[in-house]
Amino acid sequence: MHPSISVLELTAVNDEFLEVSSSMIFDFYVIALKRNFNLNLKYGQHRYDFDEGVLYFMSPGQVFGMGQDAAGDGNEVKGWMLLIHPDFLWNTPLAKGIRKYKYFDYSVNEALFLSDKEEAIIVGILQNIQQEYQGNMDKFSQHIIINHIEALLNYADRFYNRQFLTRKIANHQVLEKLDDLLNEAFSGPHLIHTGLPTVQQIADKLHLSRNYLSALLTIATGRNTQQHIQDKLIAVAKERISTTTLSVSEIAYELGFEHPQSFSRIFKAKTGMSPLAFRESFN
Repeated sequence: MHPSISVLELTAVNDEFLEVSSSMIFDFYVIALKRNFNLNLKYGQHRYDFDEGVLYFMSPGQVFGMGQDAAGDGNEVKGWMLLIHPDFLWNTPLAKGIRKYKYFDYSVNEALFLSDKEEAIIVGILQNIQQEYQGNMDKFSQHIIINHIEALLNYADRFYNRQFLTRKIANHQVLEKLDDLLNEAFSGPHLIHTGLPTVQQIADKLHLSRNYLSALLTIATGRNTQQHIQDKLIAVAKERISTTTLSVSEIAYELGFEHPQSFSRIFKAKTGMSPLAFRESFN
């Protein structure tokens, strides 16, 4: 009914759709709410079994594949999909503004789990979008639909924040693993060869996307992944400056800095004093 936007109720999807097994690359945004969707899906290199009601997001260019389980024959598919071609957003604030919603870069295993009340809100917005483009399109239609999409994205932002707060056990486990990784990274002399750990390296070892990890840490601790790395760096640097006779340059090299001046700038920015001034404060 519209060339650039569609809302699909998944109970109406035909059998051919469920038989797709090869990977595909869509050129549009996908926002999908799945329930009782007894299929294996692959998003990038990650697999996820949608056996609960979840909301997930895909950007244009992402690899997507689907194959029905042997035990999945005859399962009743439920849910909704919103498909948005980037052209529909053209010449609207959302054309660029959609990039601020970092969850489009989350992995499928980092999908948003919804309560019944939250799911009802999302379904209501999707039905409003569907009703609007199925009616007689006029000069107000695109603006109204864009407002509905923005409302959906903002609700998803809110619900993700709720998820980070309510999944305390899982978040605590991530924090423990992060602490272990940073302790390992900053112990011994290997930083001379490897350099400081990057956000991407930490996220990969935790099996999370970098955006999801930073969002989780920011909600749980008020500091993102890069700030946690820098906090550990400064803590180790303070210990070595105050308890060893190594020069500032030697400490900088041990901590993976090619240029001691870079280390000194970061140390002063974080502590308010130079490494030498910090050492002198202990004398």
